[in-house]
Amino acid sequence: MKYFPESALMQLEFDKVQALLQEHCKTELGKEMAASLRLHTHIDYVKSRLQQAHEYKQLTLLQEHFPNDHILNLKKELRLLEIEGAVLTGEQAMQIRKLSESMHSIVKFFDHDRRIQYAGLFDVIQDTHYEKKITATIDAVLDEIGQVRDNASPELARIRITLFRKRTELRRVFDRILQKLQKLNYLADQEEAFLNGRRVVAIYAENKRMVKGIIHGESDTRKTAFLEPEETIDLNNDVQSLEREENREVYRILKTMTSELSTYSGLLNGYYQILGTFDFIRGKAKLALDMDANYPMLVPHSELNLVQAYHPLLLLYNRKNQKPTIPVNIKLDKEAHILVISGPNAGGKTVTLKTVGLIQLMLQAGLLVPVHPSSSFGIFKQLMIHIGDTQSLEFELSTYSSHLKNMKYFMENANGRTLFFIDELGSGSDPNLGGAFAEVIMEELAKKHAYGIVTTHYLNLKVMANKVKGIINGAMGFDEKTLMPMYKLMVGKPGSSYTFSIAERIGLHPALIARAKKLVDEGHFQLDKLLNKAEQDLQHVEEKEKDLQKLLKENEKLKKEYEVLADKERKHQQFTLLKLQNKIKEDDLQYLKDMERKLKQIVVEWKRNDDKDKVIKLAEILLFRRREKQQNEQLNKKVQEKFEEISGTIEVGMQVKIKTNRQVGKVLELRDKRAIVKIGNIPINVKLSDLVQVKERSAENAEENK
Repeated sequence: MKYFPESALMQLEFDKVQALLQEHCKTELGKEMAASLRLHTHIDYVKSRLQQAHEYKQLTLLQEHFPNDHILNLKKELRLLEIEGAVLTGEQAMQIRKLSESMHSIVKFFDHDRRIQYAGLFDVIQDTHYEKKITATIDAVLDEIGQVRDNASPELARIRITLFRKRTELRRVFDRILQKLQKLNYLADQEEAFLNGRRVVAIYAENKRMVKGIIHGESDTRKTAFLEPEETIDLNNDVQSLEREENREVYRILKTMTSELSTYSGLLNGYYQILGTFDFIRGKAKLALDMDANYPMLVPHSELNLVQAYHPLLLLYNRKNQKPTIPVNIKLDKEAHILVISGPNAGGKTVTLKTVGLIQLMLQAGLLVPVHPSSSFGIFKQLMIHIGDTQSLEFELSTYSSHLKNMKYFMENANGRTLFFIDELGSGSDPNLGGAFAEVIMEELAKKHAYGIVTTHYLNLKVMANKVKGIINGAMGFDEKTLMPMYKLMVGKPGSSYTFSIAERIGLHPALIARAKKLVDEGHFQLDKLLNKAEQDLQHVEEKEKDLQKLLKENEKLKKEYEVLADKERKHQQFTLLKLQNKIKEDDLQYLKDMERKLKQIVVEWKRNDDKDKVIKLAEILLFRRREKQQNEQLNKKVQEKFEEISGTIEVGMQVKIKTNRQVGKVLELRDKRAIVKIGNIPINVKLSDLVQVKERSAENAEENK
């Protein structure tokens, strides 16, 4: 990606993001990758880098372990493998083994499912493989602490066995000598030591002539002499000779092992690059978690659609100081590709401009960005920026001259793949003349279809924004009641500079403010006042809209709760109905089983009994009893719905129900233990014990019993 001027990345504070990324990297190679972070213009490349960071972020959130724990800085070791005749130490070889084992763990991590789930991360190891011979070669020579094994070669095994025997013999001889000298009180407090690789006894200096042997030195006080007894000289010579043989054989074995490993030099360098890459990706994921950064959508054409975008560094700073950060929403497309932001000073215009610039740089560097995932970004091929005082002492250019020189570069080089940022366009010159040049610059950039953001206080630029195709207005919010900036961008309308409001806020004398107002052109003042009022009205409308949206959300919540309750009630009714149907089916099944059993019995009786009429009557009773029972149940249900039973003595004129057939009538007269009951128009003689007193239910009670 081309950028202008050379300090553009620093002006947008991209270097600070790189420094934060470096802090999250653990390996030397990962830190180097962060320091040399490049901006890319190929959408597929950017997508793959964002995908990798996003997948590692998901791994972290899911608390799934990724096996790149070892911090390996192996440039020196890998360089030795490329030099003919070089020898790795045991410790260095164990570092190479860790590299190989780390690669093995990573390869095993990507099973079939993870290769699909984390395709971006798997792509890092797509073109390599794990070579088990590397670990086998090292394990054949070194033990778990990096020492050469006794069986690394037959010769080494022979030497070490002989050396062990000689050292054991030397130990026994030496112990006898110590005991002898101890009895003679010749030994100093230290008793024994090693000098020049030889085992010696520490004796008092005055006794050194009393013991045969070679004196190798004395203590600083000259009170103790270090003497090699005569009996151990040959044994010490043998031990030293065997140790030299051992060292030569160990060196030969390590050299052979290094030579064998050198055949895998290219593969091991690839492993090292892969581990560094994964460390770099881990750093990007950790930085994304710090910034609440996400993976937005990428589009092949020029476009910017930032939803809930935060300035990355400002977000971290405010969070550290427990302050809120206001997000911005900005959309630039082919219909509206230049945004003119106006509003008061210290209202957030420059911060908004820098937010968009830094986020775009981070995205094209393959870093996740602090925006809502629904945001979409195009890939731009060049970035141009003009922020702050660019006065050049070297070329003796004034601020405005330097400004115009930069604008000349913008107009000559801008195209549809250019993203530009201009802070305070036209500043540094006469407002009328500077404003005229600013209009020309804006029109030219619009014709070139360049995308960008411009901040200004010029009214003529605010006016032209709605007239020139592709240019739209935006304003930073300002609360006129509290006289404080809101740091909120409102797209679609120009904003007032609130010059007089800010003057009132800082306590300037009212008389001075009034004099200043008189000096301002009336039309200019009225336009600024109109913008002021329009902005406050828009804020009021937005507040009302927020309240309305809140009510709509609450209404939607209540609607969903009602639907849940209605659904529960519907399911309950269905369950009750099914339960009732199942009960009826169970009763029918039981009845059919009884019927089958009884019919079988009738068949048996038909065969056995000569009185066929009797058998036929039994069958009739069996077949028609159920229907009669059902009719009685239906009649009883109707009577219960209309009448309710009451306790008390039965008397003439009362309504009663006959228990046997559930019919209701009126008592005409009582005869001892019987009663004459009128059912319809027919009087019936019934036992008092078969009657129960009833009364008609009220309309409400009758409805409840249905």
